Amino acid sequence: MTVRGVFAPLVRASTWRRAVFLLLGGVLALPYALLAVVFAQMLGNATAPRPLVLGLLLVAAGLAVVPVFLAGSRALEIAAARALLAVDLPEPAPGHRIDRETRLRAALWIALHLGTGAVVWFAAISAFPMALVFVAGLAGMDTGAVADQRFGPVDPAHPVQAGLAGLAVLAGLGYAVAGLGALAASMAPVLLGPAQAERIAALEANAVRLAERNRLARELHDSVGHALTVATLQAGAARELLDTDPEFSRRALTAIEETSRRAMDDLDHVLGLLREADAVTAPAPQSTLAGLDRLVAAARAAGLVVESRVDGALDALPAVVSREGYRIVQEGLTNAARHGRGPVALRVAVPPEGLAIELVNTVRGGATGPGRGGRGLDGMRERVLLLGGRLDAGPDGDRWRVRATLPVPRGETR
Repeated sequence: MTVRGVFAPLVRASTWRRAVFLLLGGVLALPYALLAVVFAQMLGNATAPRPLVLGLLLVAAGLAVVPVFLAGSRALEIAAARALLAVDLPEPAPGHRIDRETRLRAALWIALHLGTGAVVWFAAISAFPMALVFVAGLAGMDTGAVADQRFGPVDPAHPVQAGLAGLAVLAGLGYAVAGLGALAASMAPVLLGPAQAERIAALEANAVRLAERNRLARELHDSVGHALTVATLQAGAARELLDTDPEFSRRALTAIEETSRRAMDDLDHVLGLLREADAVTAPAPQSTLAGLDRLVAAARAAGLVVESRVDGALDALPAVVSREGYRIVQEGLTNAARHGRGPVALRVAVPPEGLAIELVNTVRGGATGPGRGGRGLDGMRERVLLLGGRLDAGPDGDRWRVRATLPVPRGETR
């Protein structure tokens, strides 16, 4: 090991931060030390009524122990460990009840923090100044030490001996603080780390966030994919009829503008939600089957022949079923425009048990043509499965048929 490596623990920034953490424990231990001194004096006083002193001692001990087991004390220790020990500890789960094992581990950590902090604090106000005085004497400064004044085996009258002892004490204090800080950093995850229940709660919260982000990604895929399909078809038709039917071309360009604007609004909104830390609670775009007529009209304006039929009251559906149903119809029409030919038969029914959707169209190049099982179909299947429904999609002769049934979630009302 090089000389630089030997002295590296004394000059690291982490050592100084850990020293502050240990000294903080000494500051917190000071009231306990004062109480101990006061009661030691009271117990040593023969005139003090012993039953009263013992009663006060029990009350004081109870009041002193209670903060050690509080959840707030654990949260403060976690914050201090993260900031000063650079330990990657998760924040306590909000609203989560702390079990007994976690409280005991936290209490042990606080007791160790206060104990080691008290030792470091005592060394800082006693051994550290004395060592500085010895080193100053080695440098030839007049420290005011008298000839017969001794500090154990160290005699200040011999400045070389005292100065070397002072340097040894300073180095020993530095290494002790570095070692205690490293030990605290290694023990913090053990004593302040999350309990099993907290880990499960954190995993569940993370799963909810991931599920919400996946849902937003599906919303973005369906919305933008549909808009691009409509715009592509409209642009192709406008190009073909630009000279012979300029009025149709003008309507097509208007439809492209409106579709693109709606897609940009959805894109900005979803990307904003994905950037936010509270994306789980932020409202997402709520396109529902109430806009089915507008969706079908946009598909028809893009040149897709849609034969639409609705059986039942769509406004009676729960919001989550209506929203997912809208996206399934949107993706089905998008796929039909991309890969199909001829008219699309769309049927939306509201039976007592939930929602039924069926889309049938002829596939360009045969029912097994390319592109029929990509992300769009996977997204529809995910939506249906999340609600506990069923999706059947595949060739039916020379046609492609999609059937989706969505039940009403338990606890939801019509």
